[in-house]
Parts: sequence; structure tokens; C-alpha cells
Amino acid sequence: MATRQKQQISVLVMSTLAFTACFAVWVMFSVIGIPIKDELGLSDTQFGLLAATPILTGSLIRLPLGMWTDTYGGRVVFTLLMISTLIPIWLISAATTYWHFLVLGLFVGVAGGSFAVGIAYTGRWFSQERRGFAMGIFGAGNAGAAITKFAAPTLVVVYGWQAVPRIYAVAMAVVVILFWFFTYSDPSHRVGSQVTIRQQLSALKDIRVWKYCQYYSIVFGGYVAISLWLTRYYISEYGFGIQTAALIAAIFVLPSGVIRALGGWLSDRFGAHTVTWWVMWTSCICLFLLSYPQHEVTFHTLRGEVTLSLGLNAWVFTLLLFIVGIAWGFGKASVFKYIGDEYPENIGVISGIVGLIGGLGGFLFPVLFGLLVDLTAINSSIFLFLFGATCWSLVWMYSTEVRGLKNLKLIAARGDELSKRDRP
Repeated sequence: MATRQKQQISVLVMSTLAFTACFAVWVMFSVIGIPIKDELGLSDTQFGLLAATPILTGSLIRLPLGMWTDTYGGRVVFTLLMISTLIPIWLISAATTYWHFLVLGLFVGVAGGSFAVGIAYTGRWFSQERRGFAMGIFGAGNAGAAITKFAAPTLVVVYGWQAVPRIYAVAMAVVVILFWFFTYSDPSHRVGSQVTIRQQLSALKDIRVWKYCQYYSIVFGGYVAISLWLTRYYISEYGFGIQTAALIAAIFVLPSGVIRALGGWLSDRFGAHTVTWWVMWTSCICLFLLSYPQHEVTFHTLRGEVTLSLGLNAWVFTLLLFIVGIAWGFGKASVFKYIGDEYPENIGVISGIVGLIGGLGGFLFPVLFGLLVDLTAINSSIFLFLFGATCWSLVWMYSTEVRGLKNLKLIAARGDELSKRDRP
């Protein structure tokens, strides 16, 4: 019989591996969608919908998956989820028309629901003092997007895009076997049968849950959306080939996924609010700079016209995006630190709700990106949109947390002053 500590480590490692595999599959169209776009002659809006279709299913299913995890346990739910994706992943290689890809993308998108299962399954194995760090390590499975950025372009160039879903299907089958044999179940982690679905869904009435949904739609939804769009952005904006574009895009994707574990540790140490506050401010500044389009300014001087070319070159752009990725990596962990601290008894449901809304951001943003680019013909307009959404998060955080904390301190100070006056 394995000791409790060995069980914890095994569950954490295998859950992180499984989530990494699921995330790699979930964003597969961010790379193979580019040759499919050329093959089918798709517009930017159609490409955005293709890349985002798996995100829709993976988002919508997070809430029921979180509830099922609370009820039946994470090991069973996670295993069945991965098995359900195997055939759709393989069939993508045989698709020939646009609607084939969209329908199969909906089924493959179930892999994205793995987050709601794994975060609840993993979190319950650890105490509150270590939960933020453990959930941060699990969340580092976001780096599965980087695996797709590294591996898929080479496979596309050497073997054709059809090889990617076939190899991913085989890899997922291997992960399913490993997960089942090296994870454990703890009946005490399940909610009692007396807890009804209505009681579980009562969390939707809590305004704090919706606030955390807003935060997560930026730090996770924005991360997914940019991960899906970035390879195409580098090709269109800077003229890179698909392999170079995907490799540079990994500078954003990989650190943002891996750094999540450090974000969990920081949230344990300094608190979820402090980390999230600085995440939003950092994001706001960088997104504002990223939103500036390539442009020229002409000055009419006594010696004639002087034209200055302004805008971000590829390396400054990548540096700013790297900073945003690091900030969002911290933010993805800090948001779930809020949840782990405030909702320890129904973490599956709350994480499902927050993950659902955050994932919907990952679905809607790429579609909006495509619409913005089609309407404005300005690639950087996507960052202006994200800048506005981040500003709203800052306003909400200030009005409910920063100002609220100041009011509490003021009330406490007045209470101390009154108590001193009452002393003889």
C-alpha cells in the first residue's frame, strides 16, 4: 500500500502529464489550421472559428465535469474523458471539408474540460497551505500548447498536417493507460449524495464567482486565444515561415504555462489578491504597447518631408508578449488560489464555473480577433481589445477588493479608537 505522500506525488505527476496531453490536443488547430486554411481558402474569421471550435466544447463541459468530479471522483472522470477523445482526434486526419473539421473539433474539444477535473482532483489531495503550489504545478500542463508549437510544425512540413492528429491519438492512448495505473481514488474527496445539483449550482448567485470568472477570462482565455492566433500573427505581420513563427510563438506559450507553479507558490506566500493585482497592472501596460500598429509619421519641414516608421519590431513585440505570458501564468494560479481558499468544500463546481467562463473567452476571443482583422486590416487590433478587457478587470478589482480593504481597515481603526476611549 503506497503511503499518502507517494499517492499525492503520483496523482500530481500523472494529472499534470494527462492535462499536458489534453492541452496539446486542445490547441492542435493553432498549427494544423494554417495549412488547412490555405487548402480550403478560408478567411481570417473562418480560421478563427476553426481554431476556437475545440475551445467552445472544452469550456462548456467544464461545469458538468467539475460537478461529476465532486460526485464520482477525479480518477474515473479524467480517464473516461481522455478515452472519449481518441476516435475524434484520429478522424481529423481524414476530414476534407470545413464542416468536417468544425464537427470533429467540437468532439476533440472535450479534452479541454480536463482542467476542471484535474484541478479539483489534484487540489483535494493537498492541505490548504500547499494547495496553491500543487494546483500551480498541475496548471503548468498549459505548456502542452508549447508542445504543439514545437512538434506540430515539423510534422506538418515533413509528413503533412494529417500526421499530427494520428500521432496525437496514439500518444493520448498511452497517457490514458499510464494515468489509470499510477493514480488513486479517495472516497472522502467526493461530496455526499445528499448534495443536490441545485445546491451545487447555487454558487452562480455568488458575485465573487463572477468576478473570478472575469479575471480568468483574461489570464486564461486570453492565453488560449493568443496561443491559437500567434503563429498566424507572426506569419502575417512579420513574414516568418510556419516553423519559425511557431518556434517564436513558444516564447510566449511555454513560460506562461510552466511559470504557473511559481504563481501558485507566490499566491500561497503573498495572497491571491496581491498577485492578481500586479498581474492585471502589468498586463494592462504591456497590452497597451502591443496594441500600437505599424505606422509612419510624416513631418513637413523646410528641407522637405521627413518620414519616421513607428511600430514594434518582432523582437520588441516578442519581449512584451513574453512579459504578458509570465504575468498571465502567475494570474492563472492566483485566481484558483482564491477559489481554493474560499470554496474548499465545492472546489470542483466553482473551478468548473470559472474554467467554463475563462474557456469561453478562449473560444470567443479568436473569433473576435478574426472579425477585427477582417474589418480593420490591422493585426494589432486584437491587443487593443484585450487591453480594454483588462482595464475592466482592474476597475472591478479596485472597487470590490482594494477599496473594500481600505474601508475594512478604516472601520477597524475606528473600532480601536472607540475601545481606547471606553477604557478607564
